[in-house]
Amino acid sequence: MAKSKVRQPTGPDAPVSNQPKEVIEAATKAVTRPPSEGKDPKTSAPKPDGTEVVSGHRHTIKPLNEIFTAPSSSLPDIGEASFGPPPKITETVHGPDDRVQISNTSAYPWRAHASLLITAADNSMWIGTGWFIGPHTLMTAGHVVFIKNSGVPGRDGWVKKIQVMPGRNGNALPYGSVTSSSFRSVLGWTNNGDENYDYGAIIIPTELGNTVGWFGFGVWSDADLKAAVANISGYPGDKPAGTQWYDHRQIASVNSRKVFYDIDTAGGQSGSAVYRIINGGRYGVAVHAYGGATTNSGTRIATPVFNNMVAWKA
Repeated sequence: MAKSKVRQPTGPDAPVSNQPKEVIEAATKAVTRPPSEGKDPKTSAPKPDGTEVVSGHRHTIKPLNEIFTAPSSSLPDIGEASFGPPPKITETVHGPDDRVQISNTSAYPWRAHASLLITAADNSMWIGTGWFIGPHTLMTAGHVVFIKNSGVPGRDGWVKKIQVMPGRNGNALPYGSVTSSSFRSVLGWTNNGDENYDYGAIIIPTELGNTVGWFGFGVWSDADLKAAVANISGYPGDKPAGTQWYDHRQIASVNSRKVFYDIDTAGGQSGSAVYRIINGGRYGVAVHAYGGATTNSGTRIATPVFNNMVAWKA
């Protein structure tokens, strides 16, 4: 059955890449699809309230290889490259810190989240988070793949490379790592640095997503989103290096381009999936990008964002 075509967005959502068109087309010709999207039948079901089970897991998936190790040193959040250092008192953990550390990162859905080690154009090193949406595609924040207004000579623009480490747990890399130098974003971010368009993608040269699984994604109404519970898991820089942390809460508010939530996060989680659970499947609704005094926020998967994601995972 032929795939239905989606309209390529224009204006601020017009897609851009650091790769020539012919390279992009060649990279998408041999893509295969695993049997499930947004869920994995091998793992235990989420809770009925739309949140994840983070203790007492009934299933443990054996890592492919336990000999890989990751860098142990702490690095700054990629957000600081574009926005400068955060205030001395973090604004992204509101009140008591509700985050829970994920210990079985080799199980789905945790393995579909990836710790990112980012090398900027000036060779400075940063951390971030991404999440698989297909065999060779991860979503992340626009400021993860394209640095804007850093004020540092030679730093702005497309980053040089990103090391993708799915299911990382401290120094352990249960699925190894893969390095990418192929990135996507949109004009609203790369030209204007507009936070309403702060989203992008990482294209890896392997189909590691077929091994670790991925998240679905969709477009929902304001009312539907405001009634939904949002989940976020990622790699915050205020915790031990390379550890994954999860939290959830009902969505606080939305507008046409953003989703707001009082879910505890910290620098390093830029690019994390903001996702909901429907019938056991995990579906992205936004890409986490910003902290705030009372709520944190992500770039909403509106129709043009959805259309770009479909094209980027093709």
